[in-house]
Amino acid sequence: GNIMKTLQEFEIPFLGLKEGVHDYAFDIDAEFFESFEYSEVKQGQIHVDVSMDRQERMLIFNFIIKGTVELPCDRCLAPIQLEVSGKERQIVKFGQEWEEESEDVMIMPETETRINIGNFIYEYIMLMLPYKRVHGEDEESGASLCDESMVEKLGQYSEPEADPRWDALKKLKNKLD
Repeated sequence: GNIMKTLQEFEIPFLGLKEGVHDYAFDIDAEFFESFEYSEVKQGQIHVDVSMDRQERMLIFNFIIKGTVELPCDRCLAPIQLEVSGKERQIVKFGQEWEEESEDVMIMPETETRINIGNFIYEYIMLMLPYKRVHGEDEESGASLCDESMVEKLGQYSEPEADPRWDALKKLKNKLD
């Protein structure tokens, strides 16, 4: 029920829109991320400006995305604020059926009268996330800003000490390589 309502605001009805550029703006928060079942991001404050160039045979979308999301730190699991910002472009051509022509070109059936851009926005945000998500260091002391008590707790569950028998095998394997 509610999920569809959230993404509904990202539906752009283009039928009857005159050719040319149309501008839209969206503010995204936790509710948006909740619409995506497997989203690792649960919290965020992001502003998205979208311009849609309506042409006879296609729609050209330009996205400007800027804001922050909250994710668990890879090291201590405490929340970490990460900035996301960037520009993306998506071309949607009219054709026979839904199809991905290339990374940024999509074919949409000519019978459609509206397009939901929520998925595009979600994917762009995911791609903007840094690969490593860890708290930085304190600028003065250089100490990690991680929750050290959590790091210690997690450490108890990390890799067991290497088994010496494996080491012997590794040495042998390296000799053979």
